[in-house]
Amino acid sequence: MRNARARRVGMVTLFGVLVLSIGLVRLVFMTGSAGAVPSVKENALAGFTQSWAKVLPAAERFVILTAFTSDAVLDKNTGLVWEKSPQMVDAKWNDARFICINKIIGGQKGWRLPSIPELTSLIDPSVAPPGPTLPPEHPFVNVQSANYWSATTIAESPTAAWMVFFKAGAVLNTTRDIKSQVWCVRGPMNAETY
Repeated sequence: MRNARARRVGMVTLFGVLVLSIGLVRLVFMTGSAGAVPSVKENALAGFTQSWAKVLPAAERFVILTAFTSDAVLDKNTGLVWEKSPQMVDAKWNDARFICINKIIGGQKGWRLPSIPELTSLIDPSVAPPGPTLPPEHPFVNVQSANYWSATTIAESPTAAWMVFFKAGAVLNTTRDIKSQVWCVRGPMNAETY
């Protein structure tokens, strides 16, 4: 009985050492060394991942990014970077996607049309119409009390897409051949919403 128990303890210990060793090998392989950690310079937005777990007042939530020539705004609630001044010309849905994909803001490309959850994250439900229904003290410029396209299409209707009506903070859907406003975003993308 004692030998069987000793063998089990020995096997559990051996298994634990093996798992720890494999983890260390994976860490070395992925980072190049056992202690390598990316520096803050390598990731200028370190600490601003898309967690959606924060609720900050506008004065703390939005940061104008000087690295983008102050033409972009970091939303610390979501980790997304928004163009500070959305385009003021209406566009059809396909054109809106094209506009964002080709946009250069602060010398940077990599912009896209936001998904409907991302776009609605800017709505402040406490702001009454006529809007725009953005948090007080937000840093954005030229946001209209109008409809803004999202990249999210309607599953039941392949010719329609979701949009946000910033006059009332409402979510609407319509055919993609009408014209609406365009507000580009930069950040991780969920392929299912694009």
